[in-house]
Amino acid sequence: MTADMTPRTSDEPTLRAALEAILLVVDEPVPEVTLAQVLERPTNEVAATLRDLSAEYSAAGRGFDLREVAGGWRYYTRADCAQLVERFVRDGQQARLTQAALETLAVVAYRQPVSRARVAAIRGVNSDGVMRTLVARGLVEEAGTDPESQAVLYRTTSYFLERLGLRGLDELPELAPFLPDDVETIEEQK
Repeated sequence: MTADMTPRTSDEPTLRAALEAILLVVDEPVPEVTLAQVLERPTNEVAATLRDLSAEYSAAGRGFDLREVAGGWRYYTRADCAQLVERFVRDGQQARLTQAALETLAVVAYRQPVSRARVAAIRGVNSDGVMRTLVARGLVEEAGTDPESQAVLYRTTSYFLERLGLRGLDELPELAPFLPDDVETIEEQK
């Protein structure tokens, strides 16, 4: 029997080791069920092991974290190490979103699926270039067409959720406290 309670041959890795190896090479969060299928193990056993690994890494104060985000699991840099990693990766270059991109991304996140024209109407300026940037960065994607206008609709991606550390759109903060009291009147005028 191994530490994760399953008999194995001497050349098979433990479930913990197998999960660590797979998660080390992924570029997006992997669902528990996918890991269970690949490793031919029960989903509840994989889920429990992932939670144990995550807790172990946190308790040890490692430079990385194992988190459940956007419907799956992935390694992340621990928050207190993020600036060092960013400096190493970017070598001083800044790749932050502009204010216009942040505004556009917020409109898409809260109104999705939404057309470019609707985004422009809400923001009051043309947002085509900004939308292309958000699509190129993988934060926004096409989500079909509007049946009435045939306009392309956009939505946020799982990468967007991942970057914000959210499991789903239902975890977006409430927007109402930040809106003016007459927002419905403003919306009707547009």
